[in-house]
Amino acid sequence: MQWDAWGAPEKHKVLSDGIKGLLQQALGVTIREPSDRAADDAVLAPSALSDQHLAELAGIVGEQFVSTTHADRLLRSGGKSTLDLLRRRSTEPQNAPDAVVTPGTDAEVADVLRYCAANGIAVVPFGGGTSVVGGLDPVRDRFDAVVSLDLRRFDALIDLDTDSGIATLGAGVTGPLAEELLGAHGFSLGHFPQSFMFATIGGFAATRSSGQASAGYGRFEDMVQGLRVVTPTGTLDTGRAPASAAGPDLGELFVGSEGTLGVITRVRVRVHAVPATTVREGWRFPDFETGAAALRALRQEGAVPTVLRLSDEAETAVNLATTDKIGEETVTGGCLAITTFEGTAEHTAERTAEARAVLQAHGGTSLGEEPGNGWEHGRFDAPYLRDSLLDAGALCETLETATTWGNLTALRAAVTTALTESLSAQGTPPLVLCHISHTYPTGASLYFTVVSAQADDPIEQWRKAKTAAGDAIVAAGGTITHHHAVGVDHRPWMRDEIGDLGVTILRAVKDAVDPAGILNPGKLIP
Repeated sequence: MQWDAWGAPEKHKVLSDGIKGLLQQALGVTIREPSDRAADDAVLAPSALSDQHLAELAGIVGEQFVSTTHADRLLRSGGKSTLDLLRRRSTEPQNAPDAVVTPGTDAEVADVLRYCAANGIAVVPFGGGTSVVGGLDPVRDRFDAVVSLDLRRFDALIDLDTDSGIATLGAGVTGPLAEELLGAHGFSLGHFPQSFMFATIGGFAATRSSGQASAGYGRFEDMVQGLRVVTPTGTLDTGRAPASAAGPDLGELFVGSEGTLGVITRVRVRVHAVPATTVREGWRFPDFETGAAALRALRQEGAVPTVLRLSDEAETAVNLATTDKIGEETVTGGCLAITTFEGTAEHTAERTAEARAVLQAHGGTSLGEEPGNGWEHGRFDAPYLRDSLLDAGALCETLETATTWGNLTALRAAVTTALTESLSAQGTPPLVLCHISHTYPTGASLYFTVVSAQADDPIEQWRKAKTAAGDAIVAAGGTITHHHAVGVDHRPWMRDEIGDLGVTILRAVKDAVDPAGILNPGKLIP
């Protein structure tokens, strides 16, 4: 990806006059021209690794797979959150790793970890670089140096058991490559988070990722059948059978561990045949509460689509669900929901008819296939819009949480109020949008997008807003993160999430597998 923006430069979004007018009139944004600052202008501190360290690391992975170039270090100086990108726009020195090390085998990963543990060098595992919670920040903690351990050479389909529907993929396989490799055999992973185009299989597992088709195929941890994890003290393979009563599932210690407990090098995942038929449909509900009740009924009655989403009134009004038409009115009032069904023609028709009956009975009005097709077309593009808004002088960021159906309304109100009050201190109230992106029989996620005028110090501006939102989430009984992971940003609330004993347990596991504490310091564990 680009060093100071999301994704590929050719996908950059040009703000329409409608969006610029909305920013100026509703939010008080003073439109400005994007910066033309080049990567070469970014300032990096010299590498803290000695020539001896670099030579010995090169002796493990090969000289061509150890880099201290400006470009390689800069590209791995963090993830792609709004805070990350605001820091990229700063003229202050960037906090880059001291080297990029790219192993190609499990043995090389193990040797690199042992070397770094023995020499006090921190290690940050790196997949696609899509973290939005500070999970890739090259934190040195008590160490003098830090390396980025790039997993891109673990990029193969290792095995495909077509009878069992299980694929073994290298941790560095990206979402598109996974679909390409599996598609050649008639299979699909079906995991499509917004980071899909760049994120990796190992990253999906390490962050407990949830894709846009989670209603149909489950979260990524539901797909995981086993892992290979390399730690400084040894290598662990988990997942011998579809289910087991042989004690606690050790794989669960590493799914969601964010590189703090070990380096995931391969993942065994459940896959399915490429669907023969796809049916998309948009729905209008008079208000968010009515739409949420309809989604709850659909989930609890078992007529579950592959994709199931609901935008609130504000998000529907600006048409954020279909990002190519933001500011154009396509749904008059109310809230827009989107459903997608996949499978055989017969099964899809049956499930679609069942879902339609439920949604209509709960106040929904069908809008046909166009809203769903529009969302599908632009579903990976919202981060490009975020970057253009930042360039134009707006502050734009997202955050997410989840709770039970019974607590959904209260949690949404609490977070909206926290964001509005915090960012209104800058002047004009912000635009706070929300949608349900993932559903369960017992509850749902809430995904917030907030846009406001940038203050003189937008980094501090967002930190205050994020703190207010995080405190509101905890106080209202939500989870501090549903699918963005913990990283640095959510770490202050982890003790609230798991309790003192939970923190003690995580630290005990950390001490067992990483006694020197070199793996991704400063993340996840309080």
